[in-house]
Amino acid sequence: MNVLVVNAGSSSLKYQLLDTDTREVFAKGNCERIGSDMGIFGHSENGGAKQTEEVPFPDHRSAIARVLEELEKTDFTIDGIGHRIVQGGWHFDDSAVVDDEVMAEILEVAPLAPLHNYGEAAAIEYCREKYPELPNVAVFDTSFHMTMPEVAYTYALPKDVCDKYHVRKYGAHGTSHRYEWMMAKEILGSRCHRLLSCHLGNGASLAAIEDGVCRDTTMGLTPLDGLMMGTRCGSIDPATVCYLQREGGYSYQEVDDMMNKQSGLLAISGISNDARDIRTRASEGDERCLLAFDMFAYKAMQQAGSMIASMAGVDTITFTAGIGENDWSIRKAFCDCFEWLGVRIDNNKNREAVGNGPQVISAAGSAVTVMVIPTDEEYMIAHDVERLTKNN
Repeated sequence: MNVLVVNAGSSSLKYQLLDTDTREVFAKGNCERIGSDMGIFGHSENGGAKQTEEVPFPDHRSAIARVLEELEKTDFTIDGIGHRIVQGGWHFDDSAVVDDEVMAEILEVAPLAPLHNYGEAAAIEYCREKYPELPNVAVFDTSFHMTMPEVAYTYALPKDVCDKYHVRKYGAHGTSHRYEWMMAKEILGSRCHRLLSCHLGNGASLAAIEDGVCRDTTMGLTPLDGLMMGTRCGSIDPATVCYLQREGGYSYQEVDDMMNKQSGLLAISGISNDARDIRTRASEGDERCLLAFDMFAYKAMQQAGSMIASMAGVDTITFTAGIGENDWSIRKAFCDCFEWLGVRIDNNKNREAVGNGPQVISAAGSAVTVMVIPTDEEYMIAHDVERLTKNN
């Protein structure tokens, strides 16, 4: 089945057209600077070089329209369209074929992810209007985490407030964590039961997965909670927000921007939110970058302990996303913190596990199997399109 996968961000839109059977990618590209006076459109086919051009993208509808216009110039067919949706809220514990009711629910929960859901909804609406004969499937970042027990997802706030405003832990990166489980189970079989999935990138989260069921995750009501990230602060004393507004005179929007866009690795290092830049400067002895590196690994280790406790143990750890897949030093620092648990990695395998597909990097005799599994959220979205539409 040929599926167009659409991933609409707050000011960007990425896409891939792929075959779910062969996993061949026929075309892919991106639209950047949506909402600006002039955006950038990039497109490539069959693994060729990306061609870019400046295109006005006033909104997400204009972006997806440009994508479909480009694909119509090719001989490729589209059998279905899958859309990555950041927030499914309380409505969705699985992906869903889009109809009018599903669209209404995506918009209903949009206040929980206003920078994403509205743009994603606009892209879906355009696709439905353009190709009414094609199925559209919404794949939610949050749905995988809806299996968390009440004790894990409930916040200790007044129940009437939580009920009225749907305040709870929702998590994110669920499609990536689900892929990590699927691949680890496929490779390890009966040796894999309690998996700690580490999605470490500019956005980062951990998930505790027991026999395919999410028991807990580090992101909360929004993706700001949990680990220290590229520009997000992660978990802090919630009273910090009130203190900064009261004593610092910051507005709600200024605090929100500070904690989402000006914190994390960027704030601690003082130079960048890119782990590669920070690692380079840390190796040169830059004290702020050394602290950023150590804090990132420490926060991940600290919260990994709570994830492991939620499963009462762990037999498999997987690393994925930009940092998890490519930064051997972060993986080593993280795993060294769990030597007391019997985690041992093979340093040579760890250094070489870049760009070579799924790799086991744990040493012989390690009590826990440690793997690097490059994530493929686009395939998972396409797979859901096929799963939910193959009988129609």
